[in-house]
Amino acid sequence: MGERDVWPPPAGLAAVVCDLDGVVTDTAAVHRRAWAETFDGFLARRAAAGLVPAQAAAPFSDGDYAAYVDGRPRLDGVRTFLASRGVELPVGTPADPPGDDTAWAVGNAKDERFVARLADGVTVFPDAVAFVREARAHGWGAAVVSSSAHCRQVLGQAGLGDLFSVRVDAQLAAELGLPGKPDPATFVEAARRLGAAPPAAVLVEDAAVGVEAGRRGAFGLVAGVDRAGGDPRHLGRWADVVVPDLDALRRRLFGSGRGDVRP
Repeated sequence: MGERDVWPPPAGLAAVVCDLDGVVTDTAAVHRRAWAETFDGFLARRAAAGLVPAQAAAPFSDGDYAAYVDGRPRLDGVRTFLASRGVELPVGTPADPPGDDTAWAVGNAKDERFVARLADGVTVFPDAVAFVREARAHGWGAAVVSSSAHCRQVLGQAGLGDLFSVRVDAQLAAELGLPGKPDPATFVEAARRLGAAPPAAVLVEDAAVGVEAGRRGAFGLVAGVDRAGGDPRHLGRWADVVVPDLDALRRRLFGSGRGDVRP
């Protein structure tokens, strides 16, 4: 797809749909550490047993997280990353105990580590809270979407239980049979529950598969948040604008200043 000149944004915007991990809370970092511990242990055990070559057991990297796991449902993340290392496991079932024998077992081992780390607390991005509160003050609806099953728990621990009127998480997606990103289904469902068509909504994401989903879902404005200050092309292939934080987007949408936005 080609680039679009979308500023000023389309008229009639009336809602915002935000990803949770990495946009509203710093739980993306918690997920990343839990994945690294899980995959490193799994691959080391496979290599020691002679089931994979030593080079396939290289440590899980930030690049691996961005390319294969970030923003994806848990099972998809397991299967996509392990495929990159030449490993294929039986899918198993969601009830599989944490372990190495199935893709669900590996994913559940990661989930166990993530939940344990949540006990240390949840870091909130104040710029995201300010952005959502400003949007609501302007009469916009606000929804949060997460590929995690722990969205409600994270919001509660962060003291943000009342920030969003709509929540679409992994549990709801499973109930409704909604595919994960880069399919836009969960974002479209969030907009629908707000009573807004996607072209009337702003989609805010920090993962490449998330901004791709926003673009595929025909959201009115797709904003990529690049808090790490990396290469904007990572998000800009699909995003309409790339911002270093949501203060920049808030100034663009609701303030008088242009804001620090990379188109």
